[in-house]
Amino acid sequence: MSKRKIGILTGGGDAPGLNAVIYTLVRSCQSMFDCELIGYKFGYRGLYNNDFMQLNRDTTSGILHKGGSILYNSNKDNLFNYDVVENGVHVKKDVSDVAIANMKKEGVDVLVVLGGDGTLTSARDFARKGVNVIGVPKTIDNDLSATEATFGFDTAVNIVTDNLGRLHTTAESHHRVLVVEVMGRSAGWICLHAGIAGSADVVLIPEIPYSIDGIVKKINERGANGRPFSIVAVTEGAVEKDGSAVIGKVVEDSPDSIRFGGVAAQIANKLEPLVEHEVRHCVLGHIQRGGDTSPADRILSARYGVKAAEMIRDGAFGNMVCLRNGNMEYIKLEDVLGSGSIGETSAGGAKTVDPNGELVRVAKAMGISFAD
Repeated sequence: MSKRKIGILTGGGDAPGLNAVIYTLVRSCQSMFDCELIGYKFGYRGLYNNDFMQLNRDTTSGILHKGGSILYNSNKDNLFNYDVVENGVHVKKDVSDVAIANMKKEGVDVLVVLGGDGTLTSARDFARKGVNVIGVPKTIDNDLSATEATFGFDTAVNIVTDNLGRLHTTAESHHRVLVVEVMGRSAGWICLHAGIAGSADVVLIPEIPYSIDGIVKKINERGANGRPFSIVAVTEGAVEKDGSAVIGKVVEDSPDSIRFGGVAAQIANKLEPLVEHEVRHCVLGHIQRGGDTSPADRILSARYGVKAAEMIRDGAFGNMVCLRNGNMEYIKLEDVLGSGSIGETSAGGAKTVDPNGELVRVAKAMGISFAD
């Protein structure tokens, strides 16, 4: 193999494990074949502006454990539908050819894209235009059906579990009900796993619509049994029966334009007149993405990084790394994201909690209520 030049970018939201993938990818590529690596800053924006940094053992030293991304993140830069100013007016244009010209100018012949649905949709579209692309899936929500596990999920579960434990002590001290909002969008994996591990009393997930009466029933049962406090863990996209998810804001120029938020406050306001306890709410928010990456996620990220390097070596372009049956494999980006039009964000295969699955049964057997 002749010397390759590899570009890497991290698109969409940040996730613990991105740096670990970069760290491992750099080292494994350099040990497998003759290459140079660069990292585009702020995702596709860096590709458009030709803004990059050199990636080598020195520039990536000490990042294995760190959350976030040394290449930074942006979830607003779809180069196939990019906001540009012409004659003082904002217009949307396909500027992907500018990005391709930048790669050719720098001699980049492989682009490794770390991201979620929106980021990988653009990766698929670049592949259609002849770019040698390899995708690495990223989401703390663990909601991609094409892979068994995504890095960042374990770290998020650990953080939520730790915070539920901390909230238990203050809830017990004041005999309060605390409603804790966690990330996950329309998938309840983080809330379910952390709710079991963190001894939540009520777990509310999007896959099982809840009722306020169901929550009240559990709180009253605990009070009657000498437990005058409760922890309610709720996924940001949870849905009340005959209701809809609470939308915090809409961001028009983002692939994930609908931002959930506010469900914990809504539930707390509805609960307080119905129970004999003070009810407070707490939004964990971006704390779930921050800090050090868990050991399990570092190992998983390393596996993703090494597999991506092997795919570059073998010329397996147009594919995404995935974990299947415990083994690192790959799947075509077209199969993951579908055959939508260029520039159209695909909704990827969603992996959601089975309401009748084992983990839900485990939680119920432990006495956790889903208020269904």
